[in-house]
Amino acid sequence: MPIEVKNINKSFISKKNDQLSVLKDINLNIDDGELVCLLGPSGCGKTTLLRLIAGLDQPTSGEIIANGEKVVEPSGDRAVIFQQYSLFPWLTVLQNVTFGLEMTNKGSKEENIETAERYLTRVGLIDFKDSYPHELSGGMKQRVAIIRSLLNHSPILLMDEPFSALDMQNRHKLQEQLIGVWKRFENTIVFVTHDVDEAVYLADKIVIMDKNPGRINKIIEVDIERPRKRDSKEFIALQESIVENLDMVE
Repeated sequence: MPIEVKNINKSFISKKNDQLSVLKDINLNIDDGELVCLLGPSGCGKTTLLRLIAGLDQPTSGEIIANGEKVVEPSGDRAVIFQQYSLFPWLTVLQNVTFGLEMTNKGSKEENIETAERYLTRVGLIDFKDSYPHELSGGMKQRVAIIRSLLNHSPILLMDEPFSALDMQNRHKLQEQLIGVWKRFENTIVFVTHDVDEAVYLADKIVIMDKNPGRINKIIEVDIERPRKRDSKEFIALQESIVENLDMVE
């Protein structure tokens, strides 16, 4: 069991010195190699839960276990990919994706470059290896960020609405490529989204959250065969069911 979320509560102190409960009684198990989407309205605590799993914040009570160890701080085993791409603008694509390996002395420079080029080839970026971030589209930058995390051999990817700023066509392309990368490298992925279509397309399991405070309302196992077709009866039926559920929780 790579991720166990046990009895998590998270509160903040407001400007008026009141205690604000953001997450309450969160329990969730995520299996090895599973792709789980956290879905819900703004303010339901999706990003807060992701940050707790990442070790960027600490819960008020409860604990999170990742790969058998209690999460108390960030770890290279849990890579976080935000909507902002966080690439070094002064480094090329190749230099960006090998940066972490060079910092941790994982292999020789030649081995790191060879590995990076193999990954970039798989996601269609090899022709841009010498390009700088400002020369790339938003979708290309996000692919670089994903590959950098994979290259650092992070078994768990934590993704906070990484495609939300993209147009629909590029968002769909990145979703397809993410599924391809996930299948190749068998990562465990926790993916925050407010997009029902995106959740149904990507997830093995959808965790629907409601707010005030943030709670798990429902967990849905998605058993639609991949590759998924958005115009299939099964896809549309599940999408409509989730929309009705979200209308009730909001």
